[in-house]
Amino acid sequence: MSFFKRLKESVSKTTESVTQKFKDGLSKTSSSLVGAMDSVFSRNRIDEELFEELEDVLIGADVGVQTTMEIVDRLRSEVKQRKVKDPADLQPLLSEILVEMLQGDDRDTAMNLKADGLSIILFVGVNGVGKTTTIGKLAHQYRQEGKRVILAAGDTFRAGAIEQLEVWGERVGVDVIRHQAGSDPAAVIYDGIQAAKARGADILLCDTAGRLHSKVNLMEELKKVYRVIQREVPEAPHETLLVLDSTTGQNALQQAKWFNEATRLSGIVLTKMDGTAKGGIAVAIRRELSIPVKWIGLGEKLDDLQPFDAEQFVHALFVQAIEKEEEA
Repeated sequence: MSFFKRLKESVSKTTESVTQKFKDGLSKTSSSLVGAMDSVFSRNRIDEELFEELEDVLIGADVGVQTTMEIVDRLRSEVKQRKVKDPADLQPLLSEILVEMLQGDDRDTAMNLKADGLSIILFVGVNGVGKTTTIGKLAHQYRQEGKRVILAAGDTFRAGAIEQLEVWGERVGVDVIRHQAGSDPAAVIYDGIQAAKARGADILLCDTAGRLHSKVNLMEELKKVYRVIQREVPEAPHETLLVLDSTTGQNALQQAKWFNEATRLSGIVLTKMDGTAKGGIAVAIRRELSIPVKWIGLGEKLDDLQPFDAEQFVHALFVQAIEKEEEA
């Protein structure tokens, strides 16, 4: 059985609606990537020129130079080991490599939430990446699961950030703990923790400011927020998620590198994936930083924020090739 068939069987075990969301959200990347690869894999033979063309395609999809070189090197090795002769057989082989790279340890892609008691999730990221929207959508998902959720408006720097979070709170039916604009973010988070404890909340989602032009101030602010959280709930934050706008490509990778140095990141949220044809940034982040992508934004609807699934992701990228194989 080919890898494409095994991949489809594995993906079919999840709900059809989730599979469709991945297909729709990644359609731009899929069309661009598969279209470019068709010319590569329709060559007459497997030679060095083919591998060089493939490198160009992957780099163009924002997979990144370092990760692309590793992928192509592994593909060369597999071709030699499996004695592959037909260029058309490289596509399922490539998809197999991508799944392995994206999966990592299955345990690190799951959210680290407490079965009992308060779980605290801290969100970081620069302005404009969809951080507040992500918090609102995640609050909605946890509410749907019957969790008691509270939001802490810790971004007291950006104009309108507090009000934006309050709009989301009203929309999904959760309380928002806030201070005035310009207040100490750590004080907001402290009050959020106290409110969450007093009201028996299961999850506290904490927003923070993201102003990279003032790195020193941001670093000190985040350190203070961490100290407050750990003083009140010693094992927290249970997750520190970096929100990245996938449409910014390699710039997102640079942001991830900087925030990973500044904070103890446990995962990545990739937003606006439906708006880019260069979804390969997910592979670059996973491979180069060893940080799992935990959530992926596939559209504007409340339920378009989905837990990241490596098999669903790769299946959506290669769905056109998979359908072609079935027709053959």
